Amino acid sequence: MAANGFFWWIGAGALVLLELMSGTFYLLMIALGFVAGGIAHLVGAGLEIELLVAALVAVIAGAVLRRSKLGHTARRDASHDPGVNLDIGETLKVNEWHEGRARAMYRGAEWDIELAPGETEGAQLYRITAFSGNTLVVAAKR
Repeated sequence: MAANGFFWWIGAGALVLLELMSGTFYLLMIALGFVAGGIAHLVGAGLEIELLVAALVAVIAGAVLRRSKLGHTARRDASHDPGVNLDIGETLKVNEWHEGRARAMYRGAEWDIELAPGETEGAQLYRITAFSGNTLVVAAKR
């Protein structure tokens, strides 16, 4: 399998290419294991030692990555994220409420509007705080 050592280098290169397409760093950690196996081959280790070194380096590198901040991506709720919904934070005018719900013109179309928890119907201008499906969730603009 790794009689001439090219297996390790070709495998590492293939994993780096796959990593570029996937966007995670875990394949890169396995590629580091392949590089370590290739180095073990260069220093004259037997196949069993090469495989052991490659596996240990890949597992340790993966564990280190998992514990780093790159291993934990914070999932944010897109309905409240202004980076996803550019309308969050925008202002709109609501003329008439019916039990915490309304219809209002916003960006050239009529939208369903509902009050955010704890908000009252007293204001005229409201700030969009979130989306709930195709309903705008709003809070009174202060």
